[in-house]
Amino acid sequence: MQRSTGEYKIKPIKKKVRELLGYPYPQRIPKDVFVEQWIGISTEEFHRAKDADVRYMKNVHPLIEMGWSRSDCTRYLASLGLADTPKSSCLGCPFHGNAQWRHIRDTSPEEWQNVVEFDAAIRKGNARANATGNKLLGQAFLHRSRIPLSEAPIDHVTAAEQAALQDELTDVHELEHGVADGCSPWACRGDADAPAQDDFGLTS
Repeated sequence: MQRSTGEYKIKPIKKKVRELLGYPYPQRIPKDVFVEQWIGISTEEFHRAKDADVRYMKNVHPLIEMGWSRSDCTRYLASLGLADTPKSSCLGCPFHGNAQWRHIRDTSPEEWQNVVEFDAAIRKGNARANATGNKLLGQAFLHRSRIPLSEAPIDHVTAAEQAALQDELTDVHELEHGVADGCSPWACRGDADAPAQDDFGLTS
C-alpha cells in the first residue's frame, strides 16, 4: 500500500501545503517557512510516528505526547456524546473487513458504487502498478476473496469459505472486521513494514 499512500494521500497533502504557503511546486520554499502538521497516531502505533521528509512540514504527534491510546480517545469522544467513532481509513481500502464493506453499501449507495467501480478499474493494474513501472502480474481485487466487490461474500461467509481462507488468514476475525490498525494520511494499515516513503516528487 506504499504506492497508494504516496499517490492518494502524501502527494496531495504536500501539494496543498505548498499552495497554502504560497510556493507551488517547483518553487523553492525558504528554510524558515513551514507548517506544523498534527497527526493523530495513538500510543499503540508509536512506531508509525515519524518526522516529515521535507523541511516545510513539521510533524507533531499530540496523542503520543499526551500518552493517549485509542481507548483513551474513544472514552474522550464518548464523554462528548460522540460514541461509536469508526476507525479512519480510505474508502476503497483493501484492508476493510466485511462489516466495513456492508456499512458502505448499506449507508452510502453513492460511495458503494464508487468503490465497486474502483475495484473493477484495478483488475488489470496499470503501468504504475509498482515503483519500477512494471505491469501488475495477475489480477487485483479489493476484497480478500479475490472476487469482484459487487459479488464478494460480504453478507455471509460459509464454513467452507472460512476454511479455504484459513491458509491466508491467521484470524477469521480479520475477514469480518478488517485489520486492527487504523489509518491516517501518513500511516496506512499496509505501511507498517513497508520501506521508508520517498518524496513523491515534492521535496524541493
